[in-house]
Amino acid sequence: MRRLMGVLAIGVVAALMGSTAAKADQLAEIKKKGTLIVGVKTDYPPWGMRDASGNIVGMEPDMAADVAKRLGVKLELVSVVSSNRMQFLQQGKIDLMIATMSDTPERRKVVGIVDPVYYASGVAILANKKANIKGAGDLKGKPVCALQGAFYNNELQSKYTGTDLVAFKGIPEAEQALLDGRCVGFVYDDVVLVWKKAQDKKWEAFDVVALPEWKPVPWGLAVKTEELSGPWGKFMAETTKDWLKSGTLLALEKKWVGSNTQWLIDASAAAKK
Repeated sequence: MRRLMGVLAIGVVAALMGSTAAKADQLAEIKKKGTLIVGVKTDYPPWGMRDASGNIVGMEPDMAADVAKRLGVKLELVSVVSSNRMQFLQQGKIDLMIATMSDTPERRKVVGIVDPVYYASGVAILANKKANIKGAGDLKGKPVCALQGAFYNNELQSKYTGTDLVAFKGIPEAEQALLDGRCVGFVYDDVVLVWKKAQDKKWEAFDVVALPEWKPVPWGLAVKTEELSGPWGKFMAETTKDWLKSGTLLALEKKWVGSNTQWLIDASAAAKK
């Protein structure tokens, strides 16, 4: 009986290994089915959003389109949010995720984040000019708007404001509070704030002030963990390197954001060395 159970166990393991091997080359599978499915944001303009017709557009959808073009396949974009983007990748609902995801050690345990990373965001404050905010040191004792759960909140409050942040669940609420004068500034991703100020005249009386106390956090695109060292992961690594070397990402950032961030300028220059 034990021998029979052992044989059966070996058979099950072999079957599972065979199944895994059959699915190992996702790059070949994508080419075979003729469609690349990419998860992108639709709530984070201008990196991912919907246009007036409901189409998904932005810098990251353009990146996805370039990948599909290189592969010679059709592109299918799937809308993801921060809470489900990694699960969609794990579950095989998408082949690739390009969705403003910060690169952290914890996330590298869950999905295959591709090196090199393609982007980064720092921290800045959209501040009322009348408040004369030139840096984090000027925030002492002042009401500052922020989003609940932001990684910099605790340090911002304990080291700089010395008072509770005016924290909100969403960006619209924080922006309205700033316009209503309930805070002197809104602390958020620098790249988003730069874009917002350039797009909307309602921010003419506000400045985007960089807060270099927090280093830029890189964003990584991702494949399934088991695909990272395989043909698909290697293909995306080479594609990202080419985007940086060729200036493709700089061009896309200029197109969608309106200007180039120093991080991307430096990363593109470094890729050419």
